[in-house]
Amino acid sequence: MPPRIHPTAIIDPVAELAADVCVGPYAIIDGPVRLGPGCVVRPRAHLVGPMTAGANNDFGIGCIIGERPQHLKFPDGGCLIIGDGNTFREGVTVHRSTPHSDGTRIGDRNYFMVHSHIAHDCVIGNDCTVVNNAALAGHVVLEDRVFVSGNVGIHQFCRIGKLAMISAGATVSMGVPPYAVVFDRNELCGANIIGMRRASVPAEQIQAVRQAYRILLRSGLLLRDAVERIEKELGHFEAVAEVVKFLRLTDRVVCVNRSKRPRDADAA
Repeated sequence: MPPRIHPTAIIDPVAELAADVCVGPYAIIDGPVRLGPGCVVRPRAHLVGPMTAGANNDFGIGCIIGERPQHLKFPDGGCLIIGDGNTFREGVTVHRSTPHSDGTRIGDRNYFMVHSHIAHDCVIGNDCTVVNNAALAGHVVLEDRVFVSGNVGIHQFCRIGKLAMISAGATVSMGVPPYAVVFDRNELCGANIIGMRRASVPAEQIQAVRQAYRILLRSGLLLRDAVERIEKELGHFEAVAEVVKFLRLTDRVVCVNRSKRPRDADAA
């Protein structure tokens, strides 16, 4: 079965499309782009290589995927590597990496909503959601199942831990540990309770993470002392061990501001 390509689409001769790829009206596939089985390129989408995408990715209307990095020293860029089952909605922009890196990388089953932006050298895990108009600067890392709400800005080189949630309109310029919720500007307020429940994290693990963040935010201890106490009292819980590891190993300052909010956020 040949690819289903609309006659108004423009496909570079060097592009490689799986047999069942569908390309809509006025879409452009430019350069060495490789698309796996089941991919859909919707009207006026623009894909630029070097870029490789796995199976069942949906490139929405008007999205621009794989363009050059917005970087003054490296205007030509490296590559973009995309896994399986990702959705890029209308107007999403994803830039390929700078030349001397392993590429901008996106895992599996991520959902990028309207006009969100993923900059050069970002690494996105699996099952993440990036909501409308959120922007990730260069070299940002999202671990698995991170939820980035609308109009969020994340500074370059920040790492966002597994199952963390960034609230709408927040600005993040520090690391965010796993299972945390961040509001406003680097304001960590507690554990992502509802997000953990939706991910089927066991109740005892959720409660342990909740206690760990209470120690971190409310004990009045210095960060290193709080981490030691958390590890001593709760480190036998797997989820807490992930938080402790993140806090010990991150190479960037971590969001630990004492929030004015009185309790854990029941956030998605």
